[in-house]
Amino acid sequence: MSIENRLAELGITLPEPAAPVAAYVPTVEVNGLLYISGQVSFAEDKSPIKGRLGEDMDLEAGIAAARRCGIMLLAQMKAALGSLDRVERIVKLGVFVNSTGTFIDQPKVGNGASELMQEVFGEAGRHARSAVGVPALPLGVAVEVDAVVAIRS
Repeated sequence: MSIENRLAELGITLPEPAAPVAAYVPTVEVNGLLYISGQVSFAEDKSPIKGRLGEDMDLEAGIAAARRCGIMLLAQMKAALGSLDRVERIVKLGVFVNSTGTFIDQPKVGNGASELMQEVFGEAGRHARSAVGVPALPLGVAVEVDAVVAIRS
C-alpha cells in the first residue's frame, strides 16, 4: 500500500507546507537524509495552537498539538520529495514543548508526533527521539518538532 493510500485510510489530509518565518529553508537533502526544520503546532484552520503545558494547556491538548506538528512534517516531506513513498525511515524527531519548570511529561507530549509516524510508516516510522521543555516557542505555540528522515533516491 502506498503512503498516500495509508494517509487516506487514516483520514489524514496534508496541509500546504508552512513557509519559513525567518532565514532558513524548510528542508535540506544531503547524503540520503532529509533534514526538516522545526514545524510548529498549527490547527487545521491554520491558526497557531498556542499555550504552555503545565500552565494553560493540558496533556491531551499538548499531544494533539504534537500530532499537528507531525502532520506538517509529513507535508514538508511530500513537498521536498514529491512522494512520501521515498521515505525509507524516520530516523529522529526532536520535540520542543513550551512548558513550565514543573511540567515533566514532555515525552508523553512527543508521543503525539511519534505515534503518528508509526501509524503512517509502520516499522519504518519507529525512530530515535528527544523531547525537551522550553520556556517559549515561536509565535507562542505549544509544540515544535523537527526531523531527520532517511530517503530512497
